[in-house]
Amino acid sequence: MQLQVIITRDEDGIYVASCPALKGCHTQGKTYEAALRNIQEAMSLYVEHLAETNQEELEMIGSHPRVIATEDLNVVA
Repeated sequence: MQLQVIITRDEDGIYVASCPALKGCHTQGKTYEAALRNIQEAMSLYVEHLAETNQEELEMIGSHPRVIATEDLNVVA
């Protein structure tokens, strides 16, 4: 299963990661790599739990729309 992950950086420099398809699945890390590892672990545990408790919801998640790419853009005012 391939799902979108969004990683942003907050005002304190902490990387915050979330998976929109998995309601409430988010974490953070001091580095981008740490946030990525943490969200992968959180997602695995979430999906594992759904596989045991709610197969119907798990099947619906597989069809969740995904963003294919994101870009940082400079905007001139």
